[in-house]
Amino acid sequence: MAFKFESLKIWHDAMDINDKVLLLTKDYFPKDEQFILTPQIRRAADSIVLNIAEGSTGQTNAVFKTFLGYALRSGIEVISCIFLARKRNYISEDLFREIYTDVEILSKKITALRNKL
Repeated sequence: MAFKFESLKIWHDAMDINDKVLLLTKDYFPKDEQFILTPQIRRAADSIVLNIAEGSTGQTNAVFKTFLGYALRSGIEVISCIFLARKRNYISEDLFREIYTDVEILSKKITALRNKL
């Protein structure tokens, strides 16, 4: 693997969440959300992946910790978006729980890595 982030479990987990969010917006979000909630949740899911990658190539652990913090905040943004989607009846409780749990677990892993650095 050429880049450090490619060997990080959290990066792979974030990629999986990103795939789920993309499918979620394609399969469940209505067309009238295509310029509102859909791009917001997609950007947030992308940001988790991208911040893990960018931070891992930083020059110091402090830089990596900062970018992991950005990734955590983006995860919280995904959670807030799925709360909105559930409230607007776009997604079922089961789908909400699945993504919520995935992001919650990833957040704990990111926090553990930050604390270890």
